[in-house]
Amino acid sequence: MSRPLLNKVVKFLLAGIVVCLHSALVNADELLHVRPAIPPIEIVTLDYPPYEYEEDGVIKGIAVDLVEEAFDRLNQPINIRMVPWARALALVEEGKADAIFTAYKTPERELFCDYSNEVLIDQTVSLFVRSDSTIEFDGNLSLMEGYTFGTVRKISYGSVFDQAVEQGMISHIEETRSGEKNMAMLILNRVDILVSNKYGAYDILNKLGREDDVRELDPEVQTVPSYLAFSKKRGLGHIRDQFDFTLKEMKMDGTYQKIIDAHFDH
Repeated sequence: MSRPLLNKVVKFLLAGIVVCLHSALVNADELLHVRPAIPPIEIVTLDYPPYEYEEDGVIKGIAVDLVEEAFDRLNQPINIRMVPWARALALVEEGKADAIFTAYKTPERELFCDYSNEVLIDQTVSLFVRSDSTIEFDGNLSLMEGYTFGTVRKISYGSVFDQAVEQGMISHIEETRSGEKNMAMLILNRVDILVSNKYGAYDILNKLGREDDVRELDPEVQTVPSYLAFSKKRGLGHIRDQFDFTLKEMKMDGTYQKIIDAHFDH
């Protein structure tokens, strides 16, 4: 092989080696700078149709769709787990879960919860009685003292009802572990009045096929805002602020109302 040709071959090989080395260095640099996977936010909630419920192994509901849309926009993965409400609150208080919904704001919970400023969803609290009951309600809970109320353990029903209990206006209470058991207590005549989220009660009656057996008292007790609340022990104030901004954005661009309407239009 002639010297000129040999020189060309050597240069060609050297050029190839340089390209390979550069590519290897670039790939190594990219590997060193790969961002670690973003850890998911662990969120707990309760079985509370139509806001959150499990169907065929999938957690669904109005509030679930709102929360998932907000975190999707933030590119923040989440895990939603459904547990009894008292346990859900305990997990957040102990810092074993990052956040909880749909939580009413109470002084007791504010000690360990960092609430979103934006309301996740408003909930209406109403009283329900059997259809054959003669009980009426004029909006004054102090006149209902003689009746037995059915409630779910550890559930807040808003400041109006909660304060009536604290002040002794309502003293006869039977607690159960779920809305379904609470409704059964009413239908079986073991309590006089059921206090419940309005749409939650109607959802249970619809599933039981007992809509004609129960009636809602008028007026409603209170419309109560409910929130996504973060565990103070987890130090997620920055995530809370991002969630607030995104939820407000959803309300302004119409997505928020579209999600709610989709659940009531069928």
